[in-house]
Amino acid sequence: MSDRYALFGNPVKQSKSPALHAMFARATGQDMSYEAIEAPPGGFAEALAAFRAAGGRGGNVTAPFKLEAFAAADWLSPRAESAGAVNTLKFEDGRILADNVDGLGLRRDVEINLARPLAGRRVLILGAGGAARGALQPFLEAGPAELVLLNRTVAKAEALVERVRALGPIALADRARLGEQAFDIVVNATSASLFGQRPDVADGVFGPETLAYELAYGKGLTPFLAQGRAAGARQLADGVGMLVEQGAEGFAWWRGVRPGTAEALAALRVPLA
Repeated sequence: MSDRYALFGNPVKQSKSPALHAMFARATGQDMSYEAIEAPPGGFAEALAAFRAAGGRGGNVTAPFKLEAFAAADWLSPRAESAGAVNTLKFEDGRILADNVDGLGLRRDVEINLARPLAGRRVLILGAGGAARGALQPFLEAGPAELVLLNRTVAKAEALVERVRALGPIALADRARLGEQAFDIVVNATSASLFGQRPDVADGVFGPETLAYELAYGKGLTPFLAQGRAAGARQLADGVGMLVEQGAEGFAWWRGVRPGTAEALAALRVPLA
C-alpha cells in the first residue's frame, strides 16, 4: 500500500499540491499518494487525527490552520518555533513532528529562480499571518539591509516583529512615510488577492527595479501585481515558485530525497498578463 500524505486547509479545491507531489513521486520513484482534505472551521484537529489513524505518514497545512498545526505538534523545528506557525508535518513513533518550509521555498524562488539576492536589499512584506511568519527567519538570515512589515492590525505586526527582532534588521512600517522610497522587493502575504482585492499600500513602494511578488498563485495579474506594474515595477511573480520549492523541501524531509523543481515550475506556471 502506498504511503499516504495530505494537504489540510479550507478551501483546498484550488490547490496544485496534489499534482505537484504526484510529479515529485514519479520523478524520484517514490511509492506514495497525496490528497487534499478540506477540514471545516474548527475541525482541523479531528481531521488530522482521523488521517493519522488511517495510516497517514505526514502532510502539509495551509490557511487557515497553520497556527492550529503549531499547537498540535509534539516537536517543532527551530524554523517553526520562530514563525509560530507550521506548514509541514511528519508522523513518527506516535508523535507529530512539525516544520515551516514556506520561507525556505520563498527565499529559494526569489534568490535562485528569479535571480534576486536578498543580501543588502530593502524588503517590504505585507501581512502578518502564517505565510508572513514563515518568511521572516529565512529572509532575515539572507542579510537584507532592511525588512519592513506592514499589516492592517498593528498590534499583530508588533508582536511578530518582537518575536524575530534578534534575527536581523526588521521594523514596523511607518504608513505615513511608506511611499517615499521604493523597495527592492515587495511581497504580498495578505489574503487580499484571494478575494480579488488589493492590499492597502502606497504606489511609491514600487519602482522600476522592484520585484513585486504575489504569494497567491494561478490567478494571473492580481490587483496587487496590477498595481505594481502600473507603478513601474518591471518584474512580477506569483507564488507558484514558492509552492514548488517549499513542496520540494517538505518532500525531502518526508522521503529523504529532494526532487528537482524545473519540470514542476514549467508545468504549473500560468501567464500573469
